[in-house]
Amino acid sequence: MYKKILIILAFLPVVGFAQKYELTGKVIDASQDFPLEYASVSARSPEDGGVVNGGVTNRDGVFSIELEKGTYNLEIEYISFEVKKMNNFTIDKDTDLGTIKLGAKADDLDEVTVVAETTQVDVRLDKKIYNVGKDLTTSGGTVSEALGNVPSVTVDIDGAISLRGNDNVRILINGKPSSVAGFGDQDVFQQLPADAIESVEVITSPSARYDAEGSAGIINIILKREKTLGFNGSFRGTLGDPKNSGAFADLNLRSDNFNIFTSVGYTDRNRPGNALFDTEYRESSNSTFDRVLEDRRYDRTGQNLNINSGVEYFIDDMSSVTASFFGRIGDDRDVTTNFNQRFDRGELDSRTLRIEEEIEEDERYQFAMNYEKRFDKDNRDHKLTADIQYSRKDEIKPSLIDENVVINNAEVAFQDNFESEIEDSYLIQADYVRPMGDAQFEAGFRGDYSDQSQSFLVERLDVDTGEISPDANVSSDFDFQQNVTAVYTQYGDKIGDFSYLLGLRYEQTQLKGNTTPLFPNDVSSPDVLDVLDFDKNFGGFFPTVNLVYELGEDENVTLGYNRRINRPRSWFLNPFPSQSSRINVFQGNPDLDPSFANAFDLGYLKRWEKLTLTGSVYYQRETDAFERIERDTGRRTDEDNIPIIENIPINLATEERYGAEVGVLYNPAKWLRTNLSFNYFRFESEGDFEGTPFGATNESYFGRFSSNIILPGKIQWQTNAFYRGPRVNAQTETDPIASVDMGLSKDFLENESLTVSLNVRDLFNSRRRDQFTIADNFIRDSSFQWRVRQVTATVVYRFNQQKREQNRRGGDDDDGGGEFGGAQ
Repeated sequence: MYKKILIILAFLPVVGFAQKYELTGKVIDASQDFPLEYASVSARSPEDGGVVNGGVTNRDGVFSIELEKGTYNLEIEYISFEVKKMNNFTIDKDTDLGTIKLGAKADDLDEVTVVAETTQVDVRLDKKIYNVGKDLTTSGGTVSEALGNVPSVTVDIDGAISLRGNDNVRILINGKPSSVAGFGDQDVFQQLPADAIESVEVITSPSARYDAEGSAGIINIILKREKTLGFNGSFRGTLGDPKNSGAFADLNLRSDNFNIFTSVGYTDRNRPGNALFDTEYRESSNSTFDRVLEDRRYDRTGQNLNINSGVEYFIDDMSSVTASFFGRIGDDRDVTTNFNQRFDRGELDSRTLRIEEEIEEDERYQFAMNYEKRFDKDNRDHKLTADIQYSRKDEIKPSLIDENVVINNAEVAFQDNFESEIEDSYLIQADYVRPMGDAQFEAGFRGDYSDQSQSFLVERLDVDTGEISPDANVSSDFDFQQNVTAVYTQYGDKIGDFSYLLGLRYEQTQLKGNTTPLFPNDVSSPDVLDVLDFDKNFGGFFPTVNLVYELGEDENVTLGYNRRINRPRSWFLNPFPSQSSRINVFQGNPDLDPSFANAFDLGYLKRWEKLTLTGSVYYQRETDAFERIERDTGRRTDEDNIPIIENIPINLATEERYGAEVGVLYNPAKWLRTNLSFNYFRFESEGDFEGTPFGATNESYFGRFSSNIILPGKIQWQTNAFYRGPRVNAQTETDPIASVDMGLSKDFLENESLTVSLNVRDLFNSRRRDQFTIADNFIRDSSFQWRVRQVTATVVYRFNQQKREQNRRGGDDDDGGGEFGGAQ
């Protein structure tokens, strides 16, 4: 819809000297009598259908355009509403059309729009779109925090993102893999500002146009982009405790032929956290100590500079080209203080203090080119888009680890690590869309190729000799390549009340890894590293079926099926062990194979005047599913003979997952809006590793409630509450988690161009993961809090742009386009 507005605005004729008359009016939602902001109004020539002049409505639904004396065909339209047409309308004086009511579409092929005052869900054949730009509780926060408020999505304590309780989820930016998403590294979402997001698409039954990656489905993040003529933008500043300061500028210059957009942001944050690990070793472990208690404190600070800019050039009325650049420079410092108590036969034997300091210098950037060609003036969805994208990530992480006995300051361990990572990624994509009445044909190609190189040097202190020397058994180079080539086609049509979308995608994948010791002559077991090399090639077809049956204008049933793949990421394959603890390490598994899943989803939607109900039941069967297990490696620390516990990913035989979710949007009054969602799931897994069975049955659930209340003085008050039930896997029980976020917001100045907000994340400081693990040689109680309660104040000033209180748009009409968003 916004692209239609762009075309209208881009080709306004140059003002001449003929007499002009003003055409005015107001556009409202026929069902709720609510003004429609950014509805487009165009006056076309009756002879050739070309746009003579046009405009968009303001926040009150009012528009005003100037026309010379003559006869025109008028069109008033808004996304997912019926188009209002007035043919052969004569203008010979200033004319007020009065109030124009638009009704919701009843026969849209792939979209049913659920509209609330400022809370929106667009339900389409293959996805749900949530508008998150108005979430007060995440103002001044991060993308991770914004995703944590989206129904069906959960964000774990350490930032891991799951969809319906399944963490095998694919994350895209504007419909494409991106360096913004950190090449699959979800840590970057804890650095990027949430205010850059326009909407989030939750795609639980992806069509063939999307990657087959991610057995749980896809989360597609749409970034903001201003499309108003002239120079406009906003400035934003944040302050928080713990430290959360930032300054941001979103600027946009729009002319008839160009659209130049730039977003620049700087953040300076401190994210303190804590953890407790209480490990008891059984007699079979032969440990020097029978219990080790680790009390950790995390002090994570970081300064980040982000820039996202580009220019869109309108070649003509039917084609455009966009060049964009994204860059991020990060300078982070993480200090982990680990206070250890070691017990022998129940008595305190010794205490040590382990301090790990890691400096992380992170640079990543991305260049993208997008070309769009439309073939039909009357049907602008008939188009071809082509994208070329290059991304690079360059990361250096030196760290020092020093551990001493507390009483006499005797050295227990000293370690100097140097880790670097470079990744280059290339994307080539082309998509063709051909509407044919109610039917639509699509076809496309995507090539996604990446090359990653990691270097890991570890130097340790020999406490007996006092010498520092390289650890030849750990210090290595790891090179990893992932090459994915895909083609797809899909066809959809509407027959009466029945709509369908059928697709088929083929993907060919190569995963190649090579491990090279930095000191090959000193490796104690030279053959060990040779078996860590791999070259996996696999291809497959991925069919998709999405069906909709309309029971009524505001009621429908959907059924979806798709086949998915979950490729192991580099950190799941990388044999380098983590070094944050001498006795608890994570290590990748080079022998890990991809998993494949078949998923079914049955959904229901019903809309009343003030209430909307959505629900679904789903089932998924996955083969070679991933599971992370803990085991005693049989190795001991060189310094004090404590067993090393290893956390590694493995392939299980099968995993069956099924569940149900329900969502309720209830807006009883203009001053009160509520949103409730609940998700129940159960999975059963079976399989073994090295002769030990690791099958499990897990039943859990999570729920989310949010309310937005307009208080006297037009103060907005938003509350979000989240609860996740207990979980169980083969070795670990996880306790329930509950948290509450709250935010307040107030607009100032006559045109509401200044907004001040205050929010609290994790109001009761309760977002903590408590777990209990039982393994063959040990048992462990653990508690982990990624970040303590956060209070943030935000000030936003907008110029030459209206506040989007009723931005009902979910995303671009072509699923994100090929460019990044710009100004707010």
